[in-house]
Amino acid sequence: MREGAAKAPLVAHVIHHFGVGGLENGVVNLINHMPEGRYRHAIVCLQGYGDFHRRIWRRDVEMVALGKRPGKDAGLYFRLWRALRRLKPDIVHTRNLSALEGQAVAALAGVAARVHGEHGRDVFDLHGANRKYNFLRRGLRPLVGHYIAVSRDLEGWLRQTVGVRADRVSQIYNGVDSVRFHPRSGARPAIGPAGFTEGADVVIGSIGRMAAVKDFPSLVRAFLHLLDSEPEARARLRLVIVGEGEAREECLELLKRGGAADLAWLPGERADTAELLRGMDVFALPSLGEGVSNTILEAMASGLPVVATDVGGNPELVREGATGTLVPPADPERMADALRGYLADPERRRLHGRAARAEIERRFSMETMVNGYLEVYDRVLRKK
Repeated sequence: MREGAAKAPLVAHVIHHFGVGGLENGVVNLINHMPEGRYRHAIVCLQGYGDFHRRIWRRDVEMVALGKRPGKDAGLYFRLWRALRRLKPDIVHTRNLSALEGQAVAALAGVAARVHGEHGRDVFDLHGANRKYNFLRRGLRPLVGHYIAVSRDLEGWLRQTVGVRADRVSQIYNGVDSVRFHPRSGARPAIGPAGFTEGADVVIGSIGRMAAVKDFPSLVRAFLHLLDSEPEARARLRLVIVGEGEAREECLELLKRGGAADLAWLPGERADTAELLRGMDVFALPSLGEGVSNTILEAMASGLPVVATDVGGNPELVREGATGTLVPPADPERMADALRGYLADPERRRLHGRAARAEIERRFSMETMVNGYLEVYDRVLRKK
């Protein structure tokens, strides 16, 4: 470890569980691209962590698992307090509702510089209107030194519903690695089982946690609707959904019942997402709620047009009629109509994909994201 890195202030990132997901991907990108001499990092997981943390390039990042038990775990807060007292971080950065109470623990542990990030909401509170949760958010608000919202939608909600002052919240979009995620050159590479894409004109793809909030069954239903309504669709179309989660079995069953199991590939979790995106022609995301979708950003960086639901931060990423198409949530027929437009018009696919890539280069660079976080961390340290 370099001497400068050893003396840098320590940020303890407190999250519920470090698995595969957009929030975790954002933490990985932030740590990997932040200059080592500015800040050191530790990740404190209330529950635990999986192999996803291996994507962090730096070797000086300590992972801490507190082993939260299901339901109420009275000892969790003491274990968190003890971990923070041992780590002695200069900044504690909690993320989302599941880690918000860590702000109180951090204050009790003597950490004066505290940041909280809002990255999106889950299916049990899609619009952030739950009175009990908002009572908790407002109660802990005085303990939070500064808030970070990953979308304008979340920033507005923090100010209007939670009551956060404008000068205490920064809106910072996720950045995307536009070197790793880039448009394909030449013919579409083959993906999936041998012969899967052979003869196909359009591969519709998606990547994400197959959790209820992502609503991947709606994408499968849209695909089946296209197969039924387009005479040549079975020869021309393929569907790829990359990710693991509770909805995967439901999607496989829907495809089987629809007689389309051989036209779709659902491989589970994969590490080669950049290569897989270059094998797709249109990216689709059927979420019921979103903060800012990393997979949409990665698809745009890969030069793909995007069909996404008009929820959360999606309209801030997808420019209707320019880089993609927005559809209502939980409406497979409307999603099928939007996908049909790209199936019928390869020039539209090309133009929207090229515009999507340009949008990434203009607004969603990794450098812009890192600089935004550095500004917040520097600010809370100065206040301390």
